[in-house]
Formats: sequence, structure tokens, C-alpha cells
Amino acid sequence: MTQSHTMRVIEISKPGGPEVLVPAERAVPVPGAGEIVIRVAYAGVNRPDALQRAGSYAPPPGASDLPGLEASGVVVALGAGVTRWRIGDEVCALLPGGGYAEYVATPAAHALPVPAGLGLRAAACLPETFFTVWTNVFDRGRLQAGERFLIHGGTSGIGTTAIQLAAARGARVFATAGSDDKCQACLDLGAERAINYRNEDFVAAMRAEGGADLILDMVGGDYLPRNVKALADDGRLVQIAFLSGPSVELNFAQVMVRRLTITGSTLRPRSVAAKAAIARALEAEVWPLLATGRVAPVIDSEFPLDEAAAAHARLETSAHIGKIVLKVSG
Repeated sequence: MTQSHTMRVIEISKPGGPEVLVPAERAVPVPGAGEIVIRVAYAGVNRPDALQRAGSYAPPPGASDLPGLEASGVVVALGAGVTRWRIGDEVCALLPGGGYAEYVATPAAHALPVPAGLGLRAAACLPETFFTVWTNVFDRGRLQAGERFLIHGGTSGIGTTAIQLAAARGARVFATAGSDDKCQACLDLGAERAINYRNEDFVAAMRAEGGADLILDMVGGDYLPRNVKALADDGRLVQIAFLSGPSVELNFAQVMVRRLTITGSTLRPRSVAAKAAIARALEAEVWPLLATGRVAPVIDSEFPLDEAAAAHARLETSAHIGKIVLKVSG
């Protein structure tokens, strides 16, 4: 490695609001066995970063305490046993943490090549959302062509990804959003119908269509019983976050009588092997769609690394459409 032994990072000085994100300096990481070190060009900003900053989403054992679960950049160091990557390769990668920094270490099996036609800025928007959508919508949710799929938060990073992937694979896509402009963005991305949840009941809308075969939800709270009502018989609900809280009273009689499935997952605590399997599936099934332009990340805004606090403030307004990225170098 020819770079400096120290690097700029963004630390969480204490649990709190965006203002607790502060620039600092740390040692450049050294790759362990099976790892690579990436000189970060761009890092994605995601809801789990904000939860970690607030003190409610601790890193798993052994992970960096710095926020940042995805990044793009250039490989600058290889750990023992790494054979796929070479120094100088451009990659994007799912990270255990540490993306808000000039350099980051991650398992080599969690890195993917930058898709043809995409630059490093766009590539930084891929790992966290595409890994999440693939494993929850297509693995756990078993979405099939022709099925009715409802995605809440259609203009979030997860939402814009889920709409495009589901439409590309032949599903009928429905989305909720909080404004007419956001609803139009969902339609532009491939949704058949967008439901403004501020003035329309998504349960009634989906029941009029015969019910949703699959719902992807990150709201939770009082959406849980409403989601159950919105499902078709034999439908599936996949829960990936709880922006409105994880606790609610729910009548499970409907789950039994209508043979519903309620499941969910979180990505960060999963094993290295499980995430590597998702990476392989993405490269085979999704990377060709990115290379042809059939699917593309939606970028809302870009901030310099030192303005991570402003990026988090933007995220928490929920006014964004698509992904927010930090420019780190290059």
C-alpha cells in the first residue's frame, strides 16, 4: 500500500442527531484473511447509518464503529487468500461498517465489479439496497412474474430499487409515497400504480386489485394490521424496518384462515457466507440489467465526506427521492 498510514473519517461522537457526526483521523485499515481494502471514492448513506448514529443499531462484533455500509472505489490491498481481485480494480462493496472513511476493509466476497456503463458514483448506491431487495423480495418473498407486489416508501433507496427490479422481472408493481411528485417518480420507474398514502387508503386500493401477493414494508407500527388486510390469500409480508415502531396489536386469525406468511430480516448481522451468496446471485441476475440500463440507481444528492451531518439531515427529512451519497475522493 502506497497511501498514507492515516485517513480522514467521520466518527459518531456520541448518540444523537446529525450534528454528532464529526470529522476525525484514524489509521488506515489492514486487510485480514479473505479481505480487501478499498480506497473509497463514494459512500452510500442509508437509514441504518442514521439508526447507528442515534444509538439504536450497534455494529456487529468485530465491525468498524464508523458508519457506512456500502462504498465504491479502487482496491489497494489484498488479504491472504484473495484471488479474484487485483490492486487497481474498481469495485463496489457491501461493508460491515466503516464506509465513511477514505479507506475501508471488507470481505472480498462482498465486493462486486462496477457494472458496465456505470461510474463509481452510481456504483456506491448499489450494494446495501440491492443486497437488501434481492434477499427480501426474491429470496425470502419469492416474488414471481405476474404477481401483485406492493412496496411502501416507493421513493426511498430501497423503494426505487425494488420497483425497478420487480418490474424488470415481470411483476405488477404498486407503491406508496407521500406526495404527488413522489408518486409520479414511482410510475416513471415502472410502478403500475402509485398510492399517495396521505389521501388514499392503500388497503382499499390493493383489495380492489385482488390483494397484494407480496408486500415489502419498512414502516411497521399500525401498517402491520393494515398490511395483513391488504394481502391476497396466501400472500406474504416481508418486514425490513420499523420506522413507526415494532410493536402493535395484531389479530393472527386472519393469518391462519387466509394462509398468510409474515417474515422479515436484517442484512448486517448475517454471516459472511450468506452475504457472499447474495453477491453471487446479484452478479448473475441483476448486474446484466444494470449493464443494459434496464435498471439504474436513482441518486437524489451528493455531499462531501466532511458534510455527512448535512447528508443525514437530508435523509431524515424524507424529502429525498433515491439515494444520497458522500463523495470521499476522486
